[in-house]
Amino acid sequence: MDKLIEQFSIGLFFWQLVLFIVLVLALHKFAWKPILNSVNEREDGIKDALDEAENARKEMQNLTADNERILKEARAQRDALLKEAREMKEGIISEAKNEAQAQATKIVAQAQATIQAEKQAAITDLKNQVAELSVDIAEKVVRGELADKNKQIKLVEELLKEVTIS
Repeated sequence: MDKLIEQFSIGLFFWQLVLFIVLVLALHKFAWKPILNSVNEREDGIKDALDEAENARKEMQNLTADNERILKEARAQRDALLKEAREMKEGIISEAKNEAQAQATKIVAQAQATIQAEKQAAITDLKNQVAELSVDIAEKVVRGELADKNKQIKLVEELLKEVTIS
């Protein structure tokens, strides 16, 4: 350091100072302004990007909230539709059961009426057959009884007695 102080020259210092000032002015004019402008532009670009990112984040939050609201509405609507479908299903099943029960009752009543009619027809047919058999048997007995003349007279007299007595 001592050596530097001994070799110090004011002229050299003056010219170095002049050159330094010229260099600083040249740098200020040609380099610092463009550098500062580009730094400021970069800073503004970063601020704009941050603002846009914040806006995008807020918009995403709004969209997320809207999506959740829409999902809740869709779920509620789905639940309402499922409930309505279950009620409709139960109503249809109940209605079908009632209709089936009514049909079964109607069929049973018709079957009972048919059975009763068939029973009456069978009884009537049986009575007719019994009557025919009775007439046939009576006819055969009467023929056997009336084959003889004495028996015929005796039968007529008995019948007359019964008629006059009654």
